[in-house]
Amino acid sequence: MLLETIVVGPLGVNCFILGDKKSKEGVVVDPGADSDMVLAAVNRLGLKIKYLINTHGHFDHVGGNRQVKEATGAEFLIHQSDVRLLEMAARSAQNYGLVVENSPLPDRYLTDGMQLSYGTRTIEVLHTPGHTQGGCCLFLRHEGVVITGDTLFADSVGRTDLPGGSHEQLIRSINEKLLPLDDAVVVWPGHGPSSTIGQERRYNPYLNE
Repeated sequence: MLLETIVVGPLGVNCFILGDKKSKEGVVVDPGADSDMVLAAVNRLGLKIKYLINTHGHFDHVGGNRQVKEATGAEFLIHQSDVRLLEMAARSAQNYGLVVENSPLPDRYLTDGMQLSYGTRTIEVLHTPGHTQGGCCLFLRHEGVVITGDTLFADSVGRTDLPGGSHEQLIRSINEKLLPLDDAVVVWPGHGPSSTIGQERRYNPYLNE
């Protein structure tokens, strides 16, 4: 698997570029800003982007959607429950003194259990509401990796004090969808360093309250 992580925007979002070496099909996850950097990496890797995926709809994860979609022609997917956030991105960013453009609407909705294939590789969608109602994680079973967006971080979990957030629901999502994964599965979060499911199961203070 080809992989590049680019930390984008002032809030430090991890934008992931996934690629299949044989077919050169690829996926861009959460291009929240700095689209030129993201597209430069796509070109350097020689990828044809099949999917543009948002783990959720907050402005810091969706700000580069339009540019990436227009440049690559990728199919854009997000969970239906977060579509309304796409059209609020610019206004939400203003609350933080930042400038972000609204995102185009998705071509298709993510759903729990959906399988998305690129080349010989497959992404399994796990709906994990709590940070937002449409929050999703992306499980790469063959690679032993789960992209968790703002659901689960190293030693932390996503904030739940924004509209649509629920701490109880978030913890339930993690317990039901993420903790059943093998301890060795690597966690790639939406912000900050990577971890593993086993590390978070044992030491994450929010999961051991």
